[in-house]
Amino acid sequence: MLSRLLLGLACSLCVFSCDSNAVFDTYKTVPEAWNKNDVISFNITAPDSISPYNLFVNLRNTNAYKFNNLYLIVEMNFPNGKAVKDTLEYRMAAPDGTLLGTGLSSVKENKLWYKEGVVFEESGEYTVKIQHAMRKNGDVNGVLDLEGVTDIGFRIEELSAEH
Repeated sequence: MLSRLLLGLACSLCVFSCDSNAVFDTYKTVPEAWNKNDVISFNITAPDSISPYNLFVNLRNTNAYKFNNLYLIVEMNFPNGKAVKDTLEYRMAAPDGTLLGTGLSSVKENKLWYKEGVVFEESGEYTVKIQHAMRKNGDVNGVLDLEGVTDIGFRIEELSAEH
């Protein structure tokens, strides 16, 4: 049992450490529940002003996550003061209720597309802000505290050679 666990851990470390496409990849832990007013922010220095990149929101969740989908408000603030805000919806569970994502434990990891082929034309620091916008059907005020989300991450990847 212990040898299988160690082998699994070693393989996971190899997969994650051998990920050469990642330019930026970091997570922030969410307290017991993600309050709808809590904004998770990431400060990013532009990698360069020529190459295109793919951007992702990463999310870890447990079985305490009780929804089939996820609504996020993601805002990117540019160094010059411009801001772009998107409301995004992601599918989080299969039709039978099984949570999507990767992971063998009760924690699932989801790599969610945010933007494709982004060129950071302005040099300087960008800020990405992420907040949930979940609502129960028929509830105008939305979900105050979203349970089951443990970590929110943001990832920037170089485009792979096949693009």
